Amino acid sequence: MSFNIWALAIVKSLGVGLPASQVVLMRALVGLTVLLPFVIYKGGVKPLTHSGLQILRILLSTLAMTGSYFGVAKLPFALFTTVNFTRPLLMMTLAALILGERIHPKQWLAGGIGLVGIVIATDPASLGAGSALGLAALFVSVIAGTFAVIILRRMRNEDPLAQMIWQTAGLAMLSALPAALFWQSPGAQWPVLLSVGLFSQTAQFCFMRAHYWAEAGVIAPLGYSSLILSVSVGYFIFHEVPSLSLFLGAALIIGAALLAGHKRKRR
Repeated sequence: MSFNIWALAIVKSLGVGLPASQVVLMRALVGLTVLLPFVIYKGGVKPLTHSGLQILRILLSTLAMTGSYFGVAKLPFALFTTVNFTRPLLMMTLAALILGERIHPKQWLAGGIGLVGIVIATDPASLGAGSALGLAALFVSVIAGTFAVIILRRMRNEDPLAQMIWQTAGLAMLSALPAALFWQSPGAQWPVLLSVGLFSQTAQFCFMRAHYWAEAGVIAPLGYSSLILSVSVGYFIFHEVPSLSLFLGAALIIGAALLAGHKRKRR
């Protein structure tokens, strides 16, 4: 979680001057470099059996990452993190519509509370043009990223390393053209830009190992503590002071997500 926060903080500091597609490309290239020793150790990459779903997942992941990097550059750090907390609620809805999973009335109520929290946290009336555009990109990122996770759930039997390799390679290929068209020289910021890929790939590895070693019900609530890190980074590094409405909206969203994910006790 800390690695991911620092990667996003670097993106936020660079995103004002560099196109999001260029940052995505560099993140993907560094990610491939980090994964290469694992490929050599495993003796190659296993083929994927659901190639069509994998291609769709790559497209959605590229859209999600580009929108996320664009949004974090335009929005306060705490607001960016708060909006991302809506992913479990959106996941619940998509799981019901696409996977046919049963959603209880309590969970639908949680979804409604989450929507109220979004309106309060974002406070649309106070957003400027740049912030509104960043918020729109972030919502697209959340939707695309959640669809990508839905697809991932349909591909549980695929080799994890193969999925990471093909997704990272797909990110590089899809972001190469827009990055080339709008390329801006990073100048002396090359080491900082390269660290985005290193921190992001490390965060992804830690995330996967955490879910391997611990239950999702234990890890998920810990993820909400990232708001504390985001508020701290936003305040001390970017001099952003969160509003009371942001904290109120975040409390409603987090509470709704926890309510939606709470399992009823069996008799």
